[in-house]
Amino acid sequence: MLQEFVDNVIAVIKESVKTFTYESLNNIARLINGISALLLTLLPGKANMLEGISGWELRPSFRGPRLPRWMESGVSSFNEFIHELSVDSDGESVTDSIPGDDHKGAHFVLSPSEVWKKLFCWIHGSSSPVVDVPTANVGSDNPAPTERKTIYRHPLNTDSRTCEDVITELGYPFEAIKVVTSDGYVLLLERIPRRDSQKVVLLQHGILDSSMGWVSNGVVGSPAFAAYDQGYDVFLGNLRGLVSREHVDKNISSYKYWKYSVNEHGTKDMPAIVEEIHKIKISELGKSRPHISEETEDQNDKIKNFEVQASQDDERDNQPYKLCAVCHSLGGAVMLMYVVTSRIAQKPHRLSRLVLLSPAGFHEDSNVVFSMVEKLILFVGPVLAPFIPGLYIPTRFFRMLLNKLARDFNNYPALGGLVQTLMGYVVGGDSSNWVGVLGLPHYNMDDMPGVSFHVALHLAQIKRAKRFQMYDYGSPVANMEAYGTPEPLDLGAHYGLIGIPVDLVAGQRDRVISPSMVKKHYKLMRKAGVEVSYNEFEYAHLDFTFSHREELLSYVMSRLLLVSDPGKGRIKQTSVRLRKLKKAQSEIENDSDSKEHNGIDNVVTDEQNGHVHAA
Repeated sequence: MLQEFVDNVIAVIKESVKTFTYESLNNIARLINGISALLLTLLPGKANMLEGISGWELRPSFRGPRLPRWMESGVSSFNEFIHELSVDSDGESVTDSIPGDDHKGAHFVLSPSEVWKKLFCWIHGSSSPVVDVPTANVGSDNPAPTERKTIYRHPLNTDSRTCEDVITELGYPFEAIKVVTSDGYVLLLERIPRRDSQKVVLLQHGILDSSMGWVSNGVVGSPAFAAYDQGYDVFLGNLRGLVSREHVDKNISSYKYWKYSVNEHGTKDMPAIVEEIHKIKISELGKSRPHISEETEDQNDKIKNFEVQASQDDERDNQPYKLCAVCHSLGGAVMLMYVVTSRIAQKPHRLSRLVLLSPAGFHEDSNVVFSMVEKLILFVGPVLAPFIPGLYIPTRFFRMLLNKLARDFNNYPALGGLVQTLMGYVVGGDSSNWVGVLGLPHYNMDDMPGVSFHVALHLAQIKRAKRFQMYDYGSPVANMEAYGTPEPLDLGAHYGLIGIPVDLVAGQRDRVISPSMVKKHYKLMRKAGVEVSYNEFEYAHLDFTFSHREELLSYVMSRLLLVSDPGKGRIKQTSVRLRKLKKAQSEIENDSDSKEHNGIDNVVTDEQNGHVHAA
């Protein structure tokens, strides 16, 4: 009798708690969303910034956020809790429900200590379930399925999956390669391997991004999977700058780790990544054997003195593979810096074609907010650099909070729309899905990309100088030591050294790097004689990587397919180059000044004037 009475009391309390909690939080959600909707109606220009982001209704819903198909739908942890409380238990007896999961609502109300324990576990991430996921890594030596631990944090509606998780869950092979730069930074080079393929593509991300951007739209909409399906051996580069601070010096300080500019991305990170790819492909495909006839060899012997630049082209032509690079935003500037500085140092860059999506490098045509940030950084930079070496979220808790809030915004559409609009204002009206990007798993509690303060300072210097230049060390003496000139090296002035086809792509709705700035690259390259193309799409800045754009994927793949397979056309390419070099030699021999020299040590082609000088 007493037991029946206690059961009935607990049942009544349970139903009362369910109803009160559900209605209270539901009304709070409506209130927050309603206020956001009101503010959203008062903000001008919201239509442009919300364009392309469907579903910012004014009524909240408890459905999961709109995320890429490879993600499981998440729901707000509060909504999940309420949903558990509101499960229909009519078919259960009261006594059966007491020890079960449906009793946890009343259990938490009657046991506050359990609530605090649960919150403590949430904050420290110790409640994350570990799921055994059978995967077959085709890229490994043993392709048999293996059990791999994958962490999902469903109770918190956060996601800490890695690029490896995304790739392998979709059934693609995966390989992770650690690359060490000349200054000791450890980079993660990820790969979707086709070991016997002679077509190779390197995908390089931009600022505050990672390799996750190239796989974030699933099988259908991601450049990495599209390239692999077309027969490419796909490499995903990651620049230095993760919160985890991987370095050969395990005790490196935060100040030392973050003390780098765009210079180090282009002259340290890229050479290490490309050389690692070269070493891998040479070992897999074997050393190259150029197919050149004896007649060609005889012609080569006659113009040995012209081999300084031609030898680099020969080495690239005679590689057993063709390497193309597709780069976004800062990744484009980094790749251009790598190519130009490699040519100046007379080293091979091993690339056959560049596809640059809204590349950085010129930034004077920007909005008022960016101009204010530029002046602020240039003014306080020397003072702040020692105290704020990097811009990132330092603790696990706040990184988790950012990821959770970004994902939960989708459950409160008007609030998400308000945040999206405000972020759009900050970047000058760019309509990229900023809130959606923040919810992707490369911003999670375990790790996230950051930005060195010196990288921000370097970009501010570029904006002020109105030219694509190397880092300014602040004094003519320091610049002389680094570059041999009082001023930083002007990379745009050396575009004539690129020597490979370049495809530039701009976004008509891009307010971070406007089409006029991409056109500036184009005009300088055309003037320098580079084989370059220019195209525009009606995209915002992040649409190039984080949005499913079939038109863009088709265009990028069409540009990559213009690169011929290795081993084809080598004789023709060599003959054309030999004819050009013989013509240059003839012009030099007819020059009266050349008669005073016994030999020619080098040839420097002046692309702007269209003639050749003996150096």
